Amino acid sequence: MEYANLGRTGLKVSRICLGTMSYGSREWRDWVLPEEEARPFYKRALESGINFFDTANSYSIGVSEEITGRALKDFARREEVVVASKVFFAAGKGPNERGLSRKHIMHSIDDSLRRLGMDYVDLYQIHRWDETTPIEETLEALHDVVKAGKARYIGASSMYAWQFSKSLYLADRHGWTRFVSMQNHYNLIYREEEREMMPLCRAEGIGVIPWSPMARGFLAGNRTRDKRGETARSKSDGYAHELYYQDSDFVVADRAAELAKRRGLTSAQIALAWILHQPGVTAPIIGATKMSHLEQAIAALDVKLSDEERAFLEEAYVPHRVLGVE
Repeated sequence: MEYANLGRTGLKVSRICLGTMSYGSREWRDWVLPEEEARPFYKRALESGINFFDTANSYSIGVSEEITGRALKDFARREEVVVASKVFFAAGKGPNERGLSRKHIMHSIDDSLRRLGMDYVDLYQIHRWDETTPIEETLEALHDVVKAGKARYIGASSMYAWQFSKSLYLADRHGWTRFVSMQNHYNLIYREEEREMMPLCRAEGIGVIPWSPMARGFLAGNRTRDKRGETARSKSDGYAHELYYQDSDFVVADRAAELAKRRGLTSAQIALAWILHQPGVTAPIIGATKMSHLEQAIAALDVKLSDEERAFLEEAYVPHRVLGVE
């Protein structure tokens, strides 16, 4: 396993992060694995050297955090792992059970720690930008979470570059804890982040931990133009149908499959190798519902792409409207 500092911090994270949205309750999503089916993935990830695990209070409405906490307690020492969680999306039915108000952040971090069975998370992230709450309120609340010892670092997720830049400026101006990471929507068929967000992160020393590096399975090469595929998730994932499936997406996926065939690899390994090559990327967050998904992600670390191969993958890209920040 390879490790890298998360941005300019001293925190060492594996170059692959295991995302846990796929582990929880099928009442939330029908493709989610229940606890007994999920536990082997944590065990195998740890055996491979992965020390970085990403969850959120909204995944299976907290069940993902519970499963993550129990698995890591059973299979690892707390000091060995880097645990990230998130706040923003609805975790209950009340009007104050979503968003980035001080009230929601303060009770959400306590709820997440209770579910995880931990005294702190290593990285506490805002899952989206909250248009209804002043960003100053959010930043000061996150600063207080860190000062209370409930989080070691804070991070952000999908937003516009101007919003992230404003957040960094305000934190510096007020002496509040600064975001150290950006979990953005970035993969071989969605590269709009290269215009502003990625250069901003490189300039500011922000660690980039992209979500959906496999385009929610699209880059596995098994999607069809009628918005169906081989898996339960591909058939029922309405969000993926909103993000992908334009004609150029299939062209890029076909190129990844063609290069994979030439190299004797899988499309998944090619797609992950590509994103691991991108300047500023620390650790893509991968989801796995089959053990082969995890094994292929681990193997992708050893795949080196030439300049010509990267150009072959990239030249078919067609610009998209901004996706994933809503």
